[in-house]
Amino acid sequence: MPKPPIVSGTQAVTAMQRLGFQVDRQRGSHVVMKRTTPEGARGCVIPMHREVALGTLRAALKQAGVSVEEFSEVVR
Repeated sequence: MPKPPIVSGTQAVTAMQRLGFQVDRQRGSHVVMKRTTPEGARGCVIPMHREVALGTLRAALKQAGVSVEEFSEVVR
């Protein structure tokens, strides 16, 4: 299993937007992102930290239904 890249919250939100997600709302330092697919709506929560912990990022990607490889391609 590949490791997700080390990114900031801002970089993670930008990468998720490139994958078709939109910012739904923000409360404090957490951004809720959503994407509508034919199978239904998918979403995830991204913390706006200087560096998102790898486990937190992996959990957000799993919640969104995005693979680590797919995310890594659009991050840089």
